[in-house]
Amino acid sequence: MIRKSLFSTACASLAGLAVLAGCAASTQPASTQAENHGWIKDEVADSYVYGYPLVLMAMAHNAAVGNGDAQPGQAPANTLRHAQAQPAAGAANPSTPDVDTLASNGWLDLSAEPVVVTLPDARGRYLGARALDMWSNVIWSSAGGANPRAGSAKAQTIAFVAPGWDGTLPKNVQRVDASSVNVWLSVRIQSNGPRDLTAVKKLQRAIRAVPLSVYTGDERGSSMATRGGPADTAPAAAPAARVAALDANGFFNELADALKDNPQSPADPHALKMLADLGVKPGQPVKLPGGAADAIAAGLADGRARIATAPANALTANGWSWLGDDVGRYGNDYALRAYAAYAQPGSGTKDDEVRPTVTVDSGGQQLNGANRYVIHFAAKALPPVRAFWAITAYTPDGALPDTGEARRSIGSRDRLRRNRDGSIDIYVSANSPGKARAENWLPAPDGDFKLVMRLYEPKPEATDGSWQPATVERQ
Repeated sequence: MIRKSLFSTACASLAGLAVLAGCAASTQPASTQAENHGWIKDEVADSYVYGYPLVLMAMAHNAAVGNGDAQPGQAPANTLRHAQAQPAAGAANPSTPDVDTLASNGWLDLSAEPVVVTLPDARGRYLGARALDMWSNVIWSSAGGANPRAGSAKAQTIAFVAPGWDGTLPKNVQRVDASSVNVWLSVRIQSNGPRDLTAVKKLQRAIRAVPLSVYTGDERGSSMATRGGPADTAPAAAPAARVAALDANGFFNELADALKDNPQSPADPHALKMLADLGVKPGQPVKLPGGAADAIAAGLADGRARIATAPANALTANGWSWLGDDVGRYGNDYALRAYAAYAQPGSGTKDDEVRPTVTVDSGGQQLNGANRYVIHFAAKALPPVRAFWAITAYTPDGALPDTGEARRSIGSRDRLRRNRDGSIDIYVSANSPGKARAENWLPAPDGDFKLVMRLYEPKPEATDGSWQPATVERQ
């Protein structure tokens, strides 16, 4: 059965973050708090959930851009770094790397002037682009609008504009108002294997990201670098590990520093009041409450546990779990926003991509390559997409297994053998299920593993709870 517990009130929507949403809360007077530090624990935990996406994005930005002298793996602002090869076996940075598309990632700096991004006509190939603010909200997506498929098929030009900019843009340039001066841009282009790389690279070279003055002066490429290699400017495992290693003082100092230039939009005075109670103010050194080390440590542990726990409005069915309609545009749903940043950094909207994940079979047992599994899709229950869908196997920590020359994902782009009734059976195991089933076989690691199903430009039923991924049955 699908579980989708949508939040019916502002208080309920925060799943334990009531104060942040403006729900009534009682804060004891300072004179009575000396012997009762429970409020400190709770506010540290709530504030951690609230601020985690911003701290993660700030660290990802700094790691990707550097300090003016780009190091290997870094790229200056307004420069896209292109992945031009499939991720290697054992790759787990980022976790569960995508083998169906090649990514171009970069950070835009809007402080001096707007940055104009030009996307080419993909000529029927999937090309999905999205831009995120520093709070991990999607501020623009190529899959937006009434007909998401049209957004990724045609050429378009978008100008990202900093708050307060009141200039004029050229004709036929779409304006997108950002909530901060830094924006993360991600462009993903469908890749059909090693023989398809030339076509993908040609499209990558056609992507431009230049300041407005360069765009209007037609100084083509003067501010655009083409860098091959891993597209590692996304908020991936390295920044996440650095955030996880911070103690409370380190985390809240990072948050205070990031808040200075990245106020939440719309503003949340309740969240800022709670931070102020803890001695956290934008742009100022943090002064956490004294004599409450145990409460602060407990609150930090609680906050870390919360962001790693799927919120109540995640979707679940047949052992799979995924994020629904609210992903990418969170409003005051801080629990969902933090979980998405932790588990699926760079998440798009419900129109961009959906990623159901499963770790157990229909009997609740951990998936293991020593067993053989079948995923049976009824003819009318295939993953609902406008573009394509695929399933990939990973080790439990999100690394790609070494499958040699065998396929690394399986899905709608493959010539899958259908049953007489139009249904499809996908076979998953470490060893081949035999010649008759080879066309529908997804190789798995020898040991424990998990499956990630990607729906590119999903239809509404993929996120509104009316569609269920098929069960993983052990044979």
